Amino acid sequence: MKEQIIGFFTPWIAYLVITLLHYLLPGKWMAGYIKDDKSGTPLQYRLNGKWVLITSILLWFVLGYLNWIPFDWLYTVRWSGLAGACTFGLLFSLWVVLPQNSTGKAWYADFYLGRLKNPQFRGGHIDAKMWLYLIGAVMLQLNVLGFVSHHYLTNGTIYPSVLLCAVMLTYFVWDYLTFEKVHLYTYDFIAERVGLKLGWGCLTFYPYFYMIALWAAIDLPNPELSVGQLFLFGLIFLGGWALARGANMQKYFFKTAPEKAFLGIQPSILSDGNKSLLVNGFWGLSRHINYLGEILMGTGIALSVGYPSMLWVWLYPLYYVALLVPRQWSDDKICKAKYGALWDQYTQKVKYRIIPYIY
Repeated sequence: MKEQIIGFFTPWIAYLVITLLHYLLPGKWMAGYIKDDKSGTPLQYRLNGKWVLITSILLWFVLGYLNWIPFDWLYTVRWSGLAGACTFGLLFSLWVVLPQNSTGKAWYADFYLGRLKNPQFRGGHIDAKMWLYLIGAVMLQLNVLGFVSHHYLTNGTIYPSVLLCAVMLTYFVWDYLTFEKVHLYTYDFIAERVGLKLGWGCLTFYPYFYMIALWAAIDLPNPELSVGQLFLFGLIFLGGWALARGANMQKYFFKTAPEKAFLGIQPSILSDGNKSLLVNGFWGLSRHINYLGEILMGTGIALSVGYPSMLWVWLYPLYYVALLVPRQWSDDKICKAKYGALWDQYTQKVKYRIIPYIY
């Protein structure tokens, strides 16, 4: 019972430590795409995700090495920890939504989607969205380390399938925090509000659900994947990463330095004199090619554990399909309202929504 109680509050403590590291470690101030409602100037964000991640991993290692906290503690208390993270995410969502004025929607819509778009605290030192994604990413990494430690301590080795899955998830986290500034120009930071969807999603769903394939397979027998299979699954993941990262980087360059070439590709645009749309490179393949990249990355992670017939391992990429296809519909409606006839020209030139030549 004592272990379960401590396990329940373990993510709370981890979130507090990550928050302190985010606040205390040096960071680089960057201007985002969104402008402050009062001053009209771009919002400023303090970015130090990589250093928070590295310091958190070092703390995990030191605490384990000194036998203060077992290396596999997050695996041992995984269920009570998940319950604690769920509770924390719910309480945060209530705290950030309820005191604010209604957006005019039903209360449950406000609670789920949020009321504030860009809440910042401590003079901008902590931006709610940046903080949420940082918490989710670092906690995901710590969970991966805890689960792989359990696997090693149990088996005396790490199966290649488990190692590949762990490497993919680690690369996913490292890549996100390396390119923090790029994400300031993505849908989440531009359009999303902070409610249950984003708050609970980052504090619970992100650090626990994204690794569901690893969770499901961590205690199963070695699937004995061939080198060719491991290479193929890694290639699917990297192909997805190239699409998602390449598309986001090209959009970032276009928004911050419109005349600058990306990977040798000079931007080709449609313009009505006031607004412009990028129509070549990654964004000439489909209107949401980055969504395809995210789905492929999830597919590579699902395949990597070596149990393709197990439903649980597919929940992560299926979640992306369920999330991103409706988002594409919503995005297209928003863009049609924003760009008008220019959007019609764009859809004639870039015909495919997500998957080139298919959809």
